[in-house]
Parts: sequence; structure tokens; C-alpha cells
Amino acid sequence: MIPRYSRPEMAAIWSPESKFRIWFEIEAHAADAMAELGIVPKEAAKTIWDKAGEAEFDIERIDEIERETKHDVIAFLTHLAEIVGPEARFVHQGMTSSDVLDTCFNVQLVKATDILLDDLDRLLEALKKRAYEHKDTITIGRSHGIHAEPTTFGVKLAQAYAEFERCRERLVNAREEIATCAISGAVGTFANIDPSVEAHVAEKLGLKPEPVSTQVIPRDRHAMYFATLGVIASSIERLATEVRHLQRTEVLEAEEYFSPGQKGSSAMPHKRNPVLSENLTGLARMVRAYVTPALENVALWHERDISHSSVERMIGPDATVTLDFALQRLTGMMEKLVVYPETMEKNLNKFRGLVHSQRVLLALTQAGVSREDSYKLVQRNAMKVWEQGADFLEELLGDKDVRAALSEEQIREKFDLGYHTKHVDTIFNRVFG
Repeated sequence: MIPRYSRPEMAAIWSPESKFRIWFEIEAHAADAMAELGIVPKEAAKTIWDKAGEAEFDIERIDEIERETKHDVIAFLTHLAEIVGPEARFVHQGMTSSDVLDTCFNVQLVKATDILLDDLDRLLEALKKRAYEHKDTITIGRSHGIHAEPTTFGVKLAQAYAEFERCRERLVNAREEIATCAISGAVGTFANIDPSVEAHVAEKLGLKPEPVSTQVIPRDRHAMYFATLGVIASSIERLATEVRHLQRTEVLEAEEYFSPGQKGSSAMPHKRNPVLSENLTGLARMVRAYVTPALENVALWHERDISHSSVERMIGPDATVTLDFALQRLTGMMEKLVVYPETMEKNLNKFRGLVHSQRVLLALTQAGVSREDSYKLVQRNAMKVWEQGADFLEELLGDKDVRAALSEEQIREKFDLGYHTKHVDTIFNRVFG
């Protein structure tokens, strides 16, 4: 997590101040629940809130204690006792460190997810707006990077919208799965703490009790969560890669907005590079890189170990902060993306009608020519376009074998661009409703 790729709102969730505040709330809510059970004096539970509820925890002091104790939760509890006084002896009754750490981690992931969902909503709004703007903007579709058949730029963006809508649904599901709480004590048996305490803390924090925590919340939940972030990152890269290809000099059908005063190269003043989409490709690689450690965290020893702990201290902040930044960057890029319909038309016609080859192939088969012979007839004329720069329509009209099956009018009709866009409304209705 570095400032260059961090936004303050997301980074704040992972700050020490935020973490210790959540730790306190877990402990204080647990004390309230135990007070109701008669395990903790109600006045003591009230004092805990009164003295530490608005306190600013001293990060340097906690770090100082941890250097001696070599235990972060004990260091915090010691500092909390310095603030609360004698009633602090009722804090952490029957609890274990994982109760605090795991519950806090999930609270942070839920908070982070809410920001990511807002990010996705803004991205979806931008994609929908641009999709309708270019709903009828004809462009060439490519397979293997080679001209295939016509489509519209709006359909390209509608595809991206549908993909990110699926991403949002996955993230909602991941949020629900990760939003669990464990206050079950050593090895998760509730031997020293009543299950009602867990239920109370979960309700106060907007979580659900973990059915079986074994002292730690099972890490299959976290594996699925980070895998979901990885999928979203891959979808970001897919759209970013499309922009990078479209901005190539030889294509230049769309490009990132180049602001006044912006510089593209330290050496070549003419350069306007796709730096945002390239950056997004790199950020996506990093988010995906956090998925494998999350998967490896699932296999802990027996009821628990802490091999997952160091991993999560890194991937929790880094994955969510990086994805938040990437989604915001992608949204801004798409909002300002410069589109060149004239260049799209020019590129579409670069190979002089070649993109209509399938329509001619199908027409020949409908006229009674075998598929194999139809393919040969169309391909031999198509190769003249590739190799000699010929006009596809003229070559077909001059081919006696093609003309034996199709009239001039039938051949010319197959070069109508409108044929390829007749179901754009259907696609948009499916995507946008």
C-alpha cells in the first residue's frame, strides 16, 4: 500500500487508528454482553465506554509495549488498561486474540467492500452513458487482432457493462460471506465465554456469528473474497487492454484523454501514450497476485496457527486499496475516453469490403453451392484483397463461378453494413433492460 496508488478513504480503513478503534469496540461490546449475563459488573462495562469510547489511542505507546511483550493484542489491552483503570480487568474475559483480530479483519473487509461497490456503481454509470452515446457507432470487430465483422462501439461498451455488473454481484456475495464474527474463545468451544456474547458483538458490528470458528474464522471465506477481487481486476485489465489496442498509432480508434500540459515522453515530444490503461494492467497483476496467498491460507494446522496472519496484514490493505484506486482510474478514463468514429469507418473499409465474406459464403450455400466449394470461391477472391489490394466486391462480381450462383444485385446486397447492426437493440435490452 503506497500513497501513489491509494485513496484516503480506503487507506483510512487500514490505519492503526481505525484498527485499534475496532478492537476497542469489539472488547467493549463483549463487555456489555457479559454485563447482561452478570459476568461483568454493569458499572465496569459503562466505565470502559466512558473512559475509552472517545479516547485517542497512543500508537507509539502501543508499539513500545509490543516491543517488550512481542504480542500486539496484549500491547493494546495493556494500553487500554492505562486509559480505563482498574475496571480494565473485566476486558477480554474468556476471549482469545483471534476473536479480536479475525472479527476486526472482517469488519475492515466489509467497510472496504462498501467502497468498492460504490466504485463499481460509478464505473457502471460511466459505461452505460458511453455505450448509449456510441450505440450506433459502427466499428470493426476483431478476432485474433484481425478484422472480423462489423459491430458497434456501443456494443463493445455494453459487453464491459455486463461484465462489471457480474463483478458487482460477485462482490455483493463475497461481502455477505466475509461478514462473520468469532467471539468463541480458545479453540472455538465457548468454554469460557457464552455464545450470546458473540451474537451481541456480531449484531453491533453488522456481522453474523461464525457457525464454527475453531478459534479462527475459516479462511475459505477469505480465499473466496480475494479471488473475487482478482476476477474484478482481470475484468479491469480486459477493458484496459482494449483501450491500449485501440490507441495504437496504426489503429487510433479511441484514446485516453490527453490533458493540456501533459507530457507523453521525456525524449519524444510527439508522444501520447496509453499510460492509464497500461497502469491498470499493472495494478490488475498485483491484485491477482494476492489471490494465491489467500488460497494457501485455507490450510491451517488443527484448530489454528498464525501462518495466515502475516499474509493478511499485507494482502488485506494492499488488495482493497489497489483495486479501489484501479476502479476509480478506470472510471475516469472511460468518462473522458476520446472516440474517433471517422477512423473506425476508415479502418473498417481498409480492406475494401473483405469483412462481408461470411455473408457471401452463406448466400452461396443458400443458392445450392456446397459449403466446401462456397468457401473456396470466397477465399480465392478474398486473398486477392489481402495480397494485391483488390476490391472484394469487384472481384466477386467478376468471378464467373460466383456469378453462376448469385446475381449482381444479390452480391451487392451482401455488403450492407446495416445487416450487422440489426440486433443492437436486442443486445442493449438484454444488458440494460
